[in-house]
Amino acid sequence: MLGLEKKLALYGFNNLTKSLSFNIYDVCYAKSEREKKEYIEYIDEQYNSERLTKILCDVTDAIGAHILNISKQDYDPQGASVNILIAEGALTSEEIDDSCNQGKFICKECLQQETVHAHLDKSHVTVHTYPEHHPNNAISTFRVDIDVSTCGKISPLNALDYLIGSFDSDIITIDYRVRGFTRDLKGKKCYIDHDIKSIQDYIDKETLKKYDAIDINVFQANIFHTKMLIKDIDLQNYLFNKDVYELPPKTRLEITDSLRKEMIEIYSGMNIFQEEN
Repeated sequence: MLGLEKKLALYGFNNLTKSLSFNIYDVCYAKSEREKKEYIEYIDEQYNSERLTKILCDVTDAIGAHILNISKQDYDPQGASVNILIAEGALTSEEIDDSCNQGKFICKECLQQETVHAHLDKSHVTVHTYPEHHPNNAISTFRVDIDVSTCGKISPLNALDYLIGSFDSDIITIDYRVRGFTRDLKGKKCYIDHDIKSIQDYIDKETLKKYDAIDINVFQANIFHTKMLIKDIDLQNYLFNKDVYELPPKTRLEITDSLRKEMIEIYSGMNIFQEEN
């Protein structure tokens, strides 16, 4: 994996804004109404606001930022969202204690509270979850939207592998953009402070082996887009509360085909197989 190794001698503050939008889809086969209900309940519990807060705190550590404030919310009937206000650099333990006492920093003990409020600023990490199923379709989906926006030297690209591994990621879409400009010591404007040809360069090679991936980039505008689709379907991982060997071979093939069609449609952003369903 590449790091952000290119260092620029800048005049003043590095005010480049780096934004990463990250969408993850998990697909599951749940045929009966009971299975659908249990799947949604499982997802809602597995990725509640407490778990998402832990994931985003780890993301903050991975990109080298520190937490200023946290807001989190579980929704009825399902879903959750978390927003974390971050700043560049790390705090000392004394600064953490002092900030927590002043209500500026949320420590581990404070996270035990049921509600925490936040104020937005230029650098933040947010996550929203969307469990979903259709009454006439045996395929249920779970979507996670994560946005990481940073200002300065820190970059959200350093958290990609952790984010992919934190969820059951069947389809992944990633958007990365660098906005604004900063200046070097001679006054020359710099519109990007690191080398990047593809988002895939910042994802571990072992992770990439599991996916088919394509890029759609606009280099002149510092806009980068990558889509990833899981290669292999181990059917047992997509059945909810059911053993794969309970199903006859023909049914296994039909379910696998339905899962693959659903993934292809989400990956392509087109209703390719709708008439067949």
